Amino acid sequence: MSAALQMTDLSKVLIVDDHPLFRVALRSAIKTVYRSAETKEASSIEEASDLLDRDRNFDIALLDLSIPGVNGFDGLLQLRAEHPRLPILVVSGLENKEIIEESLRYGAAGFLPKSHGGEDLAQAIDTVLQGGIYCPDEIDQNSGVIPEAEKPKAILIERVLSLTPQQLKVLCMLREGLLNKQIAHELDVGSSTVKKHVSEILRKLCVYSRTQAVIEVSKLDQSEMIDIESHFCSQTKLSNTSA
Repeated sequence: MSAALQMTDLSKVLIVDDHPLFRVALRSAIKTVYRSAETKEASSIEEASDLLDRDRNFDIALLDLSIPGVNGFDGLLQLRAEHPRLPILVVSGLENKEIIEESLRYGAAGFLPKSHGGEDLAQAIDTVLQGGIYCPDEIDQNSGVIPEAEKPKAILIERVLSLTPQQLKVLCMLREGLLNKQIAHELDVGSSTVKKHVSEILRKLCVYSRTQAVIEVSKLDQSEMIDIESHFCSQTKLSNTSA
């Protein structure tokens, strides 16, 4: 009971895996720590997509990469594109370093090998729910391409302040879960312009995906975001005055 109380709250989790027995194992491991959590299961990406379309209240999805009918990282990319605000923890039997790194580059919020136990699963979920990026210790320690799970807020604020006013607007819309075409409509610009803004946002925030950008900016509380927006308003007024 004490272990469960120490973990971040988890209300609803989606398990995406084509193996019934492994889905049962994951469900059991989750219930051991998050006793009140509700779990839903999908055996395909299409089923997972349907569930997520009907219910936007999932806290996290656990995704197996090796699902029949899915090529490489296509399942991860599809769910990321359709539900950019949903953290996805890859739980896979494919454990080599390159696949772990690629999963994180493609927007996974973490990677847990299937060979790891329930305690590691709980730690992975908790890390992701707190806004971190989870990966096996050996990869986290030895690979320079994996982004660190936590960055000092001062550095994060500095990076957000390096954005242009338009890029900040795009970032806020990404945080709201809007797709590129929706952002383009809201800002009355072309989709190619939005893509360029997103690329610059990722570069300036030093992240690899839209999901990681959203996770990073979500670490800032409301007062910090208000201060940042005030800074941009002041800069805009100065520019208008100079003009």
